[in-house]
Amino acid sequence: MDSKDINSAKQGVVKLSIVSNGALVVFKLIAGLAIGSISVLSEAIHSGIDLVAAFIAWFAVRSSAQPADKDHQYGHDKFENISGFVEAILIFLAAAWIIFEAAKKLISPEPIEMIGWGILVMGLSSFVNMAVSHMLFKVGNATDSIAIKADAWHLRTDVYTSMGVMMGLALIWLIELAWVGHHVHWIDPVIAMMVAIMIIKAAYDLTVQSLGDLLDESLPKDDNARIAELIKTQGGVISFKNLRTRKAGSTKFIEFDILVDAGMSVENAHKLTDYIIEDIEKVLTRSKVTIHIEPCKSVCPYDCQPNCSSPQKVL
Repeated sequence: MDSKDINSAKQGVVKLSIVSNGALVVFKLIAGLAIGSISVLSEAIHSGIDLVAAFIAWFAVRSSAQPADKDHQYGHDKFENISGFVEAILIFLAAAWIIFEAAKKLISPEPIEMIGWGILVMGLSSFVNMAVSHMLFKVGNATDSIAIKADAWHLRTDVYTSMGVMMGLALIWLIELAWVGHHVHWIDPVIAMMVAIMIIKAAYDLTVQSLGDLLDESLPKDDNARIAELIKTQGGVISFKNLRTRKAGSTKFIEFDILVDAGMSVENAHKLTDYIIEDIEKVLTRSKVTIHIEPCKSVCPYDCQPNCSSPQKVL
């Protein structure tokens, strides 16, 4: 799949997320206001945040697809990381609002009418978001897009919280049906608070991931180990050092120095770097590899000795 097809797939699935979230916000608001359920209204707010997040993801996907230019010579991939961070902040704010409103309802519980409608809307929301989040995860993992994976986690969290609200409403209905005259409306705001806690957990995980890339955190240890192994197994490489990695959006930046025989020609050294880059890009897609070549001396510098195929005296 080329870059044009990748971008088309990313934008298509994000547009689907926008449409589904927009419809669910309307349904949840109508149901929450009609039956007087703070947990259903909290889910409407949650879906509203998901809708905003989907728009942010759409903007990030479009922006990150722009080619490098004079002012952004490394490309625009970090738009996706910024979008993930902004989405996390929005989730934190939504969770705070939900807890505030739920606390008021817990102090002064209000009766819930037409609970069946709330159960129906929450069940429909869980089904729709499960299907859409599955598609988002599929495209997000295939393209390594943090913006789309963040949107997918938004919806997957909504699946669990909607199911929680649905079960809470069902519990209220069953208890009040079995014990007529006994009201347990306090369950509704308690469920809403549990929804908020789940939202905060998702926001925290998203913040850690997006900030890690914005701060040029190294690639995972497994990826770095695979890169090191690919370098070591390439014929002509005596040793390597200064391996540095980072990630922007779905693009991985990899830099390192290789030590080769001092008598190797420039042409052969250039071919060697091409082979290494090709091997790395097969394993880690969307990688941009920069290699610096140094001649190997009779003694090993301290920093390259651990990776030397035939270590000599340490300098």
